[in-house]
Amino acid sequence: MGLFSKDIKTLDDLFVHQLQDVYYAEKQILSALPKMIDKATSPQLKQGLQSHLGETEEHVRRLEQVFQMHGAEIKAVKCPAINGIIEEANDIAGDVDDKQVLDAAIIASAQAVEHYEMTRYGTLVAWARQLGRNDCATVLEKTLTEEKSADRKLSALAEGGVNQKAA
Repeated sequence: MGLFSKDIKTLDDLFVHQLQDVYYAEKQILSALPKMIDKATSPQLKQGLQSHLGETEEHVRRLEQVFQMHGAEIKAVKCPAINGIIEEANDIAGDVDDKQVLDAAIIASAQAVEHYEMTRYGTLVAWARQLGRNDCATVLEKTLTEEKSADRKLSALAEGGVNQKAA
């Protein structure tokens, strides 16, 4: 079932498809974060990424909870967008020799992931409310709040010295 597939006929279908999309994305992020942690040299960046790895595990659990609450099968659908963001991050990280520049690149890549997730979770919260599923919206909103917080922390790291050291 693709985004413009004939299988999507209702907002409910679209909501479930988006859940499946972000579920796939979170699973891919769980796989990518340990590699980012290993490459990071800033202790604060390593710690922040490690903390977000734990949050991401919780995001997966919450999505599974929302699938169950909504009576939908827990299933992932391939998300080319997150695959592209992660692939680009890996390409850039592989091209950077200067460790301080690498930290700046990791932050930029992590923020690209966060921004993608914020758009998806924001949409899911709005659709859940429209569908009368405030219970689902409340669970999804917790994750949206954490994604926004992670983005702010990454900005603070970048502006608090990582970018300056990279320059």
